[in-house]
Amino acid sequence: MSKSKNSQSEDKKNAPTIQNRRALHDFQVIKKIEAGIELKGSEVKSCREGKVQLVDSFAIMEKGELFLHKAHISEYKQSGPHFNHLPTRKRKLLLHRAELRKLEQELKVASTTLVPLKIYFSKGNVKVEIALAKGKNKGDKREALKKKEETRALAQAKKQAQRE
Repeated sequence: MSKSKNSQSEDKKNAPTIQNRRALHDFQVIKKIEAGIELKGSEVKSCREGKVQLVDSFAIMEKGELFLHKAHISEYKQSGPHFNHLPTRKRKLLLHRAELRKLEQELKVASTTLVPLKIYFSKGNVKVEIALAKGKNKGDKREALKKKEETRALAQAKKQAQRE
């Protein structure tokens, strides 16, 4: 049984958004940037299936170009061994030249890095949201957790008050 055209287009619309939750815990986001990513066909198919891990990945400027390192995109099972890709190869991120220059200037500031936050599909293209970020120390992480707990408790109290 083959799928109809409508169900195929629905599958493309329902492509997953892969998030790097660890990055928001370990880094303080200064600025978010959307970039395209240069992928092979088998990598795009694996992204559609949601088989991507961004946990330890980062982006680096090399010779005026931006590359994503250590992003794990699993091999696509249906393709043969000759048509597959290396899961953790470095991938080129696509930005305009002016954006790259501006980003390079911002990276020169002490202790800033580029961290991918999520990978998603936009109009059929794979996009990566990267963040210019500063690392948090242990105390900052604890403060962030306390603030989350406080806002959660406040929201629960408001719901309780509305019910009564």
